[in-house]
Amino acid sequence: MADSRYSFDVDVVLYIIRCTIGFLIGFSLYLAFPKYELYWTMLSILLVLSPEIRDSSRLTVERVKSNLIGSSVGLLCVMLPVPQVVMMVLGIAVSILICHFFNLMGVARTAVVALVIVVIHEQETMSNWAGVERFICVALGCVIGYGVSSATSFLSDKLKRN
Repeated sequence: MADSRYSFDVDVVLYIIRCTIGFLIGFSLYLAFPKYELYWTMLSILLVLSPEIRDSSRLTVERVKSNLIGSSVGLLCVMLPVPQVVMMVLGIAVSILICHFFNLMGVARTAVVALVIVVIHEQETMSNWAGVERFICVALGCVIGYGVSSATSFLSDKLKRN
């Protein structure tokens, strides 16, 4: 029997296709709009995509929800008049609690990453606008990732037949 570590299955092929398409869309936007921090969109796209074909749609939706939870909490946190580290610790706790409340603990890590993307800022960009821009980038990545997942869902049946 062949070792599964050395063989490609449908899940791997489809995940490579989805990640490549998602990355290329995000990278095209990044090149087209260099004024904006669209590398966060690329990261968000890749966080949303699921490597499993089975339950792929459900997992993608859960990751989108989780991304939006984390980035929304992050957006609220950047409005608080507290040090950045306090924002992050508070935001991490709130994001995890919201994920727990909505039974999304399996994707809570994605929420925490989205939160950090929105809250963290470089020393030269110490403004709340950076948080808003990153929230928009994360949300855009969610939409693109979901679109890529939906648009390529027909490939799973096609690849399984071949």
